Amino acid sequence: MKLSREFKTGLVLASAIILFIWGFTFLKGKGLFQAKIYYYSIYNQVGGLVPSSPVFINGVKVGIVNDVYFEEKMSGLVVVKLLLNKDFPIPSNSVARIFSSDLMGSKAVEIVLGNSPIKASPGDTLPGAVEASLKEEVNQQVAPLKRKAEEMLSSFDSVLTALQSVFNENTRNDISQSFNRIRVSLENIQRTTSNIDTLVYTQKGRISNIIANVESISSNLRNNNQEITAIISNLNKVSDTLAKIRFQRIFDELDKNLSTLSLILQKIEAGEGSAGLLLNNDSLYINLNRSTRELELLLQDIRKNPGRYVKFSLF
Repeated sequence: MKLSREFKTGLVLASAIILFIWGFTFLKGKGLFQAKIYYYSIYNQVGGLVPSSPVFINGVKVGIVNDVYFEEKMSGLVVVKLLLNKDFPIPSNSVARIFSSDLMGSKAVEIVLGNSPIKASPGDTLPGAVEASLKEEVNQQVAPLKRKAEEMLSSFDSVLTALQSVFNENTRNDISQSFNRIRVSLENIQRTTSNIDTLVYTQKGRISNIIANVESISSNLRNNNQEITAIISNLNKVSDTLAKIRFQRIFDELDKNLSTLSLILQKIEAGEGSAGLLLNNDSLYINLNRSTRELELLLQDIRKNPGRYVKFSLF
């Protein structure tokens, strides 16, 4: 049977269309003859997830994202339809987590398997989660540093304000004067050190003699160590002898004598006895003074006129 040209043309065109559809679906990650198992997940936002994004389980690609659309109730929630290549046992509490699959921010879905003994059925809705993007993680890490930097800048600004208020013109002048005084003091110290060096150099001979004398004295002390020990021993004996003297008894006798003397002085001050009358009674002093003067006149008269009082007779 001979085929017509039109039939051949139609057959080639149909084959081309079939190949095109198969290639297109293959490039999208779908197979024409593969089992189609769907799961759903709902998110508040999907971070740029698009259809044909890969789906992974434990790092192994098991499907693709078949569709991304808003929920019918127009609540703003996003429904993601997952297409798996085979019926993989998925626990019902597994989570469909959207994450960044590369540094460029391309999104993918990873099904994090749960531990429930109940398995999810095709067509079920899995709980959804969205991993923080690299930008969000960086922001979370940088936020505390940014806050600390802001606090540090605020503190630094306060310190600068305080320094500006403290280091006014008068304070700067005082600091300048202080540095000048320090410079002068250092120059004086340097000058003094130079003078000491000069003195040591010029008096080197005398210093050597002094050191030699000190060494001689120390040598003499070392050679006369026994004599010095004997002197110290004698001093210890003298101190022991002095310690044995009954100084308390002597002090008691002295105190007793001082008490007696104090009593005598009190009696004299009160006018008792001759000494008291002499010190306190003017009449006794006057009479004694008169008697002394009259006795003096009598002695003068006897010296001048002895015959008036003494007569000698030889026959």
